[in-house]
Amino acid sequence: MKLCFIMYQGNMYSGGQGVYLHYMTRELVKLGHEVHVISGRPFPRLDEGVVHHKLHTYSFWAFLNGRDEHAYDHAHNPIEFFHPWNFYEFASTRASLASLFFTFSVRAYQKLAQLEAEQGPFDLVHDNQTLGYGILAMKQLMGKPVVASLHHPLAIDKANNMREAKNIVSRIQKELWFPWKMQSYVANRIDMVLTGSRNSAQSVSRSMDIPIEHIRQTPYGVDHEVMRPIPGVARQPGTILFVGDSEDRNKGARFLIEACARLQHDMDFRLLFKDKKEQDMKVVPPLVWKYGLKRFVEYIPRLSTDELLRLYNSAQIVVSPSLYEGFGLPAAEAMACGTPVVATTAGAFPEFIDDGRTGLLVPPGDPEALAAAIKSLLSDPARCERMGAAASEHIRTNFTWQRTTKITLDLYGEVLSKAKAHGSRTSNFQPPTSNS
Repeated sequence: MKLCFIMYQGNMYSGGQGVYLHYMTRELVKLGHEVHVISGRPFPRLDEGVVHHKLHTYSFWAFLNGRDEHAYDHAHNPIEFFHPWNFYEFASTRASLASLFFTFSVRAYQKLAQLEAEQGPFDLVHDNQTLGYGILAMKQLMGKPVVASLHHPLAIDKANNMREAKNIVSRIQKELWFPWKMQSYVANRIDMVLTGSRNSAQSVSRSMDIPIEHIRQTPYGVDHEVMRPIPGVARQPGTILFVGDSEDRNKGARFLIEACARLQHDMDFRLLFKDKKEQDMKVVPPLVWKYGLKRFVEYIPRLSTDELLRLYNSAQIVVSPSLYEGFGLPAAEAMACGTPVVATTAGAFPEFIDDGRTGLLVPPGDPEALAAAIKSLLSDPARCERMGAAASEHIRTNFTWQRTTKITLDLYGEVLSKAKAHGSRTSNFQPPTSNS
């Protein structure tokens, strides 16, 4: 099968979508499929068997991630920035995620048409969370079978951000930033939407007005050759590890800080934020100073995979205090390493964390309950060891990328069978004129 994945941006540090793309394309290549990826900056890390088509775009974010390319690449004249379409892309993407998805998807559509003219047709297109109008054009103008992965609905991000808006100007800015209307319009008109969990499927259906029968679940996996217990690496007593983007309000980092503020007078601990450099973080450091936690907190910027593996193995517990998770890869990776997790009942966590056996679950946004769960585990290393062993076995048995790939291929077959039964269909594509 000849497949083309679309990824607007997605290296391994851009979030779960970059991890998903890496492992899905790798496993498909191992099974003998021809896999291409069309992506923008920051470029994903891909297996050597995957054919990568790097798009030169003019978005504000591509410029930040590729200054050298824009400044010194003689194949692209700087005056190209002032072409009306390129200038619109650069200016509008600073203020609108909707514009980023829209402009990238149009460029991806043009690139796919070029590839098909040069190399022959693709059997299926798999979009990775873009859902811009260019993705719909691939189906309606080119007649391609199209599926899309939605790792979580952006409508939830929008709602959480709107709650924190402090004035009318901030509310307007956040309203304009999110592209929920465009994504909903496109998602309802492609062949199938894929999500990583039952909870995510229900959230996508409810928040984006997509019929639940149009959505399928493909539970994600963990690379067990990498994420595993390491014999001889000692657990560091009292070590609490957070892995993720603390700037993302959905990740609930502020509630972890508030929980630790309740613990600082009762016990000694180390709180590690595996995120960015301290000077690049906006949410956590001010809260650390506010609650007098400076001596307890350490910031750990980008690590190699081996260093992250050792960090998982040395922590006594990993905490994922999210307000919402479409799946929760850091928690699953920690469990694969034999580290017990304290997480929330939000999103998909209850689908892979057995409360009391492989981890502890608390209500989201409840620092009091979070503090109690953390204290109960830090105070009982033997329980941590038992819980970690059970967690590792559970993830290793039930959550693998090989299983994810097999389920996805079955769904590809369903889509292709329907496309064959109905024949190639095209229509005049007219995106709605309402605000994207």
